[in-house]
Amino acid sequence: MSNQWKAVCSVADIPVLGARVVKRATQPDVAIFRNSEDAVFALLDRCPHRGGPLSQGIVFGERVACPLHNWSIELGSGCAVAPDEGCTQKFSVKVEDGQVYLDVAELNATVDEAA
Repeated sequence: MSNQWKAVCSVADIPVLGARVVKRATQPDVAIFRNSEDAVFALLDRCPHRGGPLSQGIVFGERVACPLHNWSIELGSGCAVAPDEGCTQKFSVKVEDGQVYLDVAELNATVDEAA
């Protein structure tokens, strides 16, 4: 994690129990999630199973269910809940004054560099 943060949206822009997508020019998208307690999480928008778009999944508690095969992914770690296995990349998130920030170095890193 670097000390450079990029504002990507406000918390209010993310639907409760939903997600918003941050597009990146040369890398896969990042999904930003908001749960019912207004906690905000960011993961690569790919399920570790078959690459399903997690941003289109259902958020419950601190997990998201992949829309393709219903795998549950922990929003805090990006890892699948047992008995499933695998992780997707998580991103550092900072929320300040209602604004959501992502780490610039993580956003600019390739998937392999950031994992």
